Formats: sequence, C-alpha cells, structure tokens
Amino acid sequence: MKVWRQLADLVAKQNAAALISVHDVKGSAPREVGARMVVRPDGAYHGTIGGGQLEFRMLDIAREMLGQGRPSARIVDQALGPDLGQCCGGRVKILIETFDRQDLPDLKPLIAEEAEGGQFQVECRLEHGRVRRELSSAVGDDAWTQWREVHGEALTPVLLFGAGHVGRALVLALAPLPFSVRWLDDRDDAFPAHVPANTTPVALRDPEAEIAEADPRSLILVMTHDHPLDMAIAAAALRRGFPYVGLIGSATKRARFEKRFRELGLSEEKIDALACPIGIPGIAGKEPAIVAASVVAQLLQIRERTASGLNLSPLSASNDKSAP
Repeated sequence: MKVWRQLADLVAKQNAAALISVHDVKGSAPREVGARMVVRPDGAYHGTIGGGQLEFRMLDIAREMLGQGRPSARIVDQALGPDLGQCCGGRVKILIETFDRQDLPDLKPLIAEEAEGGQFQVECRLEHGRVRRELSSAVGDDAWTQWREVHGEALTPVLLFGAGHVGRALVLALAPLPFSVRWLDDRDDAFPAHVPANTTPVALRDPEAEIAEADPRSLILVMTHDHPLDMAIAAAALRRGFPYVGLIGSATKRARFEKRFRELGLSEEKIDALACPIGIPGIAGKEPAIVAASVVAQLLQIRERTASGLNLSPLSASNDKSAP
C-alpha cells in the first residue's frame, strides 16, 4: 500500500484522514513495527494492524480524533492480554495521527519518495502535538531525531522465464506480494494486454545475458515452451549461484537435466541447488493456479531466509523520546 499517496488522496477528497501505525512492539503482537492503516472520516480504512480488539479500539480512537476537527498525534500504549483479551500477550505502542488539507504540502516529499519504489527512511519528532517528518537526507543533526521510520518495502527480484499458463498464474499470484517480477518470453504476443504493476514483460533475446546482468539476489523461475532453452537458462543460473533456481517439471525431467548439467561441468553442489519439481512438498494439484500458489509459498520461504540482506528495520527509536 502506498501509504502517503493513499493518505493525501483521502485528505484531498474528504478533507481529513487518519494514519494508524504500529510504533513499538514488546513480546508477541498481531503485526510488526511499521504496519499501518489509513482511515477515512466515515470509519472505512485501508490496511491492517492485525485485526481483533486492538484494531477495533484504535479505529475508535482515530474516528474520535477525526471528529475533533484539528490535526493531532497520539501514542497509545496498549497491553494486549489483560486489556483486550487477546492471547498474543505482548505490548504495543500505536501512533495515531490525523491530517487535513493544510498538511498536503508536507506530504508531497514523502509521496515523491514513495513513488520511487523500495524503502526510504524518515526522521521523526513530536512537536506541538504533531509528528514532524523529514527525509533522512534532509536532516543534518541527528539530535533532532526522536525516532526513525522506514516506509515502503524492499522488493525481492524475480526473473520468470516463460509466459505459458503457469507463468501467467504465477504473475497474478505474485501481484500483491513484495516481489518485483521481470517476465521473459521469446515468442511474439506471449504476454497478456495487462500485467500487474510489479511485473515488467520483456522480449527474451539473450537468456545468458539476462542471467549475467541479473541482481545476485534474484529468484529464478524457468518454465519456457522449449526444453533446450530451459536447459540453457537453468545451467547459466546454477553456474552463477542465485538464492533460488526453480525449474518446472517432474523428477524424470530433473534426472535428464542433471545428466546434461554434469556433461556441462557443473559441480554436484550447484546441481543439488536446483529446485525441481518446484513448489512446496505435499501439493499434488497440477492446475496452474495450484502450482502457482505452491511456488509462491516456496518463494516466500526463500525471501524470509534472505530478508536480512533486503530490508531496513521498519522503525527504530533514536533516544527513546517518542512516547509522551
């Protein structure tokens, strides 16, 4: 969710909106620091901080603050177990802010940075009952900062070779998730007329160049219409050593490819890294949507294992002065 764009659009259309953010977490909680919701004056909202009684209570506070008619900020320190009856057992601080049209100029730099994609860091402090935010690049004095926020999300790059039925199902399954997909096929008119915003369709001309130039963090999926092409792409990807190289096909196809990989001089360690069949074990369905769901679950597992190299901390206290 483009938080700042969403917030500004609501303010422009309805004169006011609220932002609810998970500011701090101790112990177990429904969502992580940095989870956010944008709330309309009528109580409708986008996003979630975890649902349940916590979310309902924060929405009530946000609506009350919006009804007061003046922009403000409030940090709510909330125990989840005894206060709300939620079994998480942790404690959270929730930052609730309201905005009106006077705030639109201050939102523009955040909207512009958000539009660039990826993550960016914001320096924050409470001033006169409001949160003042500055992009990190605009703050020279670290003592100014009471806490830092990270907005946006680091996208894991995916190279998807093949625009057949499973490839199309995969693109749709990946659309709402934190992946950036480069979708490659060498056939004319292979791609549908419309693709998700996180997907870039590319006419495949030089498979080995695509592999050579790819971000080393990329997850590689190979499912073209041509087995020799699959072989060439998979061999190049295994030789370079990406976090994940997945090849669509059966155990029989894998055995044939392994034999050819050895003839090409790939080490057993490189060959063992191949995921084929693709997807998580225990799902036998062959329908494209089922295969896609299984593969996406596997990619999410890989993303979790490599996340430390992709993500900034969602929010960090500077001097522990953020709570009044």
